[in-house]
Amino acid sequence: MAENFSIGDLGRRTGCKVVTIRYYERIGVLEAPRRGEGGHRIYGQDHLDRLAFVRRARDLGFSLDAVRSLLSLSGGPTSAPCGAADAVAMEHLAEVRAKIMDLRRLEDTLVSVLDRCGRTTVEDCRVLDALRETPQPEDAVSAP
Repeated sequence: MAENFSIGDLGRRTGCKVVTIRYYERIGVLEAPRRGEGGHRIYGQDHLDRLAFVRRARDLGFSLDAVRSLLSLSGGPTSAPCGAADAVAMEHLAEVRAKIMDLRRLEDTLVSVLDRCGRTTVEDCRVLDALRETPQPEDAVSAP
């Protein structure tokens, strides 16, 4: 007999919060489960497998659109080439590398500011001075 899970069980097994599971159902990333007596959600192994896949992809930073694409490919013919999945992953890798570059620029800026700090008084604090400065467009670091 197939194992059934409550939403709480599903959350514990996948590390997802109940509110996240409900959100994934609402946006169509996770198929709505059947309902038991009293309207309680009853999930099966397919839900567990799919939610674990989504959770892992999200942990790796894939967007929900990318997750949808990967899920679509995952549910397709097993003999299909994986080039489309590679393309999704390569696009995400480019985004990750861009974020890493932004973080390195941010790190360099913080190191520079801290190196200039005389650690005297708030009035002469270089960290606070740097935060008061208006950044130049080429100096701006995008938010991660």
